Formats: sequence, structure tokens, C-alpha cells
Amino acid sequence: MSAKRITVIAVLTAVALTIFIIEAQIPPLAPIPGIKLGLANVVTLFALFTLGKRDAFIILILRVILGSIFAGSVVSCMYSLAGGIVCFILMSVLSLFLKDNMIWCVSIIGAIGHNIGQILAAVIITRTIQVVWYLPVLLISAVITGAFTGLVTQQILKYGNGKIKKMLGAIK
Repeated sequence: MSAKRITVIAVLTAVALTIFIIEAQIPPLAPIPGIKLGLANVVTLFALFTLGKRDAFIILILRVILGSIFAGSVVSCMYSLAGGIVCFILMSVLSLFLKDNMIWCVSIIGAIGHNIGQILAAVIITRTIQVVWYLPVLLISAVITGAFTGLVTQQILKYGNGKIKKMLGAIK
């Protein structure tokens, strides 16, 4: 892996981590625990559509681990990893079929996958199936927040595409 590629991954990880930590300080959007915008996913989506799956996955994993160290706990890391991995798998598959004008769809499915992954982790950690009843509420929020983060990413790529390609061209 080239020094330029490592640098881009490090910078994008730092951006995602900063967004994650700032968002963790914002009061909840709804009186329901666990619902947040997930703005750090903009960076993951951006990396997925510009750098590729491997680099986007590295950024995701580093952000989750570092975010748990700086703003969370071991338990929150397990929930975030489970959600993040399911989310990433779904977004990676969809990115093969949906192009830059459909990133919002990829993001919605990713957000839904994230919530499903977190609920699966909760079932395993709490050893109770009862937490599945929380899933419908999370899925509604996933559609809204996933659409928002997807549209933000889509606009970044649409309006910054020439500059982004020029910047990233040397590392591909």
C-alpha cells in the first residue's frame, strides 16, 4: 500500500472519527435511545464510491474501534462493529448495481442493515429475543437518517467530482 493511499485513509478516518465524536455530543434527535443521524457514514459511503471496498472497510473499522475508545465502551464497540459490518456488506453489494445517483438508496439499505446488526448483537449480548421488538422503530429512523446521509454523500460526489477524482487519481 502506497504512502499516499495510507495518508488518504488516515485523513478520512480522522474526519469520520471527528464527525462521530461531535455527533455523540449532540443531544438525541428523538426521545428514543439509539437513534442518531450517523453522519460518519458519509465518509464510509464517500470512500466506498471513490476509493473502493477495501479502503472503505478499513476506514469503517478504524472509526468504530477508535470511536469506542474515545467516546464509548467495549459494549458499544460490539454493537457498532456488528451494525457496521452488516451495513458495509449490504452497501458493498448494492454499490455494484447502483451508481452515483442512487447513493441515497445504498445508504438507506446500509442504515437498515446497521440496525439489524445492532439488534442481532443485542440479542446475543442480552440473551433475550425481546429486544427485536425495538427493531421497527429503528427501521423507520434508518430510512430517514439513511436517506439524509446518502443524499449528503451524493451531493458531495456530484459537485466535487472533478476535484475529488483529481485528488484521488494518484492513489488508485
